[in-house]
Amino acid sequence: MLTNTPFSPPSASNFAAEYDFVFFLLLGLTIFFSVVVGIAVIFFTVRYRQGSKADRSRPIYEDLRLETTWSVIPLLLGLVMFFLGAKVFVDMKVPPKDAQEIFIIGKQWMWHVQHSNGVRENNTLHVPVGKPVKLTMISQDVIHAFYIPAFRVQMHVVPGRYTSMWFTPTKAGKYHLFCSMYCGTQHSEMGGTVVAMEPKAWANWIANGGESVPPMTLEQAGQKLYNNISCNNCHGADDNLRAPSLYGIWGKQRKLSNGTSVVADETYIRESILRPHNRLSSGYGPTMPIYEGKITEQDIPKLLTYIKAIGTPGGVPASSPTSLDAAALNGTGGTMTPFASNAIQYQENLKKRLDATPTTRRGNPAVNAIAAQEEGRQ
Repeated sequence: MLTNTPFSPPSASNFAAEYDFVFFLLLGLTIFFSVVVGIAVIFFTVRYRQGSKADRSRPIYEDLRLETTWSVIPLLLGLVMFFLGAKVFVDMKVPPKDAQEIFIIGKQWMWHVQHSNGVRENNTLHVPVGKPVKLTMISQDVIHAFYIPAFRVQMHVVPGRYTSMWFTPTKAGKYHLFCSMYCGTQHSEMGGTVVAMEPKAWANWIANGGESVPPMTLEQAGQKLYNNISCNNCHGADDNLRAPSLYGIWGKQRKLSNGTSVVADETYIRESILRPHNRLSSGYGPTMPIYEGKITEQDIPKLLTYIKAIGTPGGVPASSPTSLDAAALNGTGGTMTPFASNAIQYQENLKKRLDATPTTRRGNPAVNAIAAQEEGRQ
């Protein structure tokens, strides 16, 4: 029945009411002016049709009051609509700092979701009610668009760069998820479900991810991958002969070999992993392996999360097994961790290289600093 047909999707996010107000205001103004202009056209067409007895002896060619009225009123209405629309647009572009970050990867023809604690989903997105959620998205192949009608949010998902959007769910339930950009023959099948859960239920769900054993977090998975592909062999806690340090890199300016600078954000670090020779750090040559085609898009968020964790002002998280065992390194007792042992061996190897090849210090400020430090310890 028509009475059961909704005129809009459910309103289930913080943007829904504001978005609907702008939409229906525009719709109402459009209908109003269309009716007014339509009635005026019909009236004047009938009144002044050929053969009518309308008085045409004193035609009016201009009326300043009328022209001012139909110019000023639409102008004011247009400015009001611009302000309302711009406010919604800006609000949608600036996520809160405490937003829960979730990675989305689009590919023909499915959505892959990775939560910060490592829980993965396909074509389903679980989110908590009443808490802001930020989606960081990228495509593995062609252009897609992530669209949740009930939340009134939509954003293009493109290959080679990250886009983002955010929202705060306001009502628990299940809502449709679509790809709103034609992306190939099975575009119509690229859909899914957003499950908005009460905070306690979501916390329990995210804690175990439907598994008996809680999965690794993205940071833990990133650390494991970081070590598996031997990033830790070159990128230490300090700059060295082979590679610059990644500790404290996140959000900082990086000086490149061509004299320019760039902020170390998601896009820069992603490119530096996949195509490291495109933008070399100052003082270093093209020695890093190219990982494009060797790791997947699903691996990138893991590495980004881990590098971001070791790049915070607090340094390496205390829970991270890559934290140095200070007692072991200083010889004051304690249990030596595997990483501590590796660190000592690495420092010894570095010292031997510096002693054996002093000429390699020239022209590289990072190497000069390490060399001076090592000589001071002798």
